[in-house]
Amino acid sequence: MARIGILGGSFNPAHGGHRAISLFAQDALGLDEVWWLVSPGNPLKPAQDMAPLPARLASARRQARRAPIRATAIEAQLGTRYTVDTLRALVRRYPKHDFVWLMGGDNLRQFGAWRDWRGIARIMTIAVIARPGYAMRANGSLAMAWLRRFVRPACQSRHWTDWRPPALVLLRFRPDPRSATLLRQADPLWHREFTTLRVRDPLTRALII
Repeated sequence: MARIGILGGSFNPAHGGHRAISLFAQDALGLDEVWWLVSPGNPLKPAQDMAPLPARLASARRQARRAPIRATAIEAQLGTRYTVDTLRALVRRYPKHDFVWLMGGDNLRQFGAWRDWRGIARIMTIAVIARPGYAMRANGSLAMAWLRRFVRPACQSRHWTDWRPPALVLLRFRPDPRSATLLRQADPLWHREFTTLRVRDPLTRALII
């Protein structure tokens, strides 16, 4: 069974912070690979500043080079819009993989607004990677009030495949100030260099247009 961490997001654009937390999670959880799910469109984020999917996937693939990270836009082929549906489809499609959902502390804070977030927790183990400034708000969130009873010790994180979901592990990571928001503010047209590229999805080999 391959041990795969899944990190979802807009990757608008992908940056070194994504890579750093992915490599940290790979080591902490003993993962074979981390898959970046580049979302066709996040229902909780405005579409106004969202770069085209091919550009976001291309930026993710650039950041993932020479690392056990695979950037994919497989949701576009699956036709799923919500994370809970995507994870169910992945579990069915890859029965020989063990999956763990990777989430930043900022997303844990708003996790209770996701569609069927309890269903997500029942599908696979969740590993939360701390982000500076979000720990207190995440711990006081609606979702954490329910998830707290399922928290497992971080010292046992490499044994996550033995846990039965719901299971949550909180991983501490050195503060990383990088963010896609800051990058967009510095260069709102960052995606121009990717507009002429023909990008194929490394998982499905489909051309992303």
